[in-house]
Amino acid sequence: MASNDPDPPGDPQPGDLIEIFRPAYQHWALYLGDGYIINLTPVDESQAAAMSSVKSVFSRKAVVRMQLLKEVVGSDSYRVNNKYDDNHTPLPVSEIIQRAQVLIGQEVSYDLLGSNCEHFVTLLRYGEGVSEQATRAIGAISLVTAAASAFSVLGLINTRSRNRPF
Repeated sequence: MASNDPDPPGDPQPGDLIEIFRPAYQHWALYLGDGYIINLTPVDESQAAAMSSVKSVFSRKAVVRMQLLKEVVGSDSYRVNNKYDDNHTPLPVSEIIQRAQVLIGQEVSYDLLGSNCEHFVTLLRYGEGVSEQATRAIGAISLVTAAASAFSVLGLINTRSRNRPF
């Protein structure tokens, strides 16, 4: 069922995307079934610490782990959020699960903007990595960079006009 409105957290189905609301960011996982998810965690942290650590967003490497959804969520909230289904066709569930299981325990590259947890799970579900979070962050960085450049140019013009002898 494709919809822009996320499903309530109730009963995830195998292959569903799970959005976990951390205090400073959203973590993404893919539901495998029987209460288990697959997700990315930092290489250099214990499983327990990795689940809620802000450090995870700054890591360059991650480990693919299969964990219980309730343990990963902890005291945070989550929801099933297959928000890209309107624009991307999900792969067959058996293929999603098979692709996920092959990766369990593997170390992978991690990049907040180009290869994050949302990219990882959408790659499994759709065969294409998509991350709205990363797109928004890149847009914000571009805006800040453009503003800094504009202020720099304005400052240069202002400095030159002040240094002209009349």
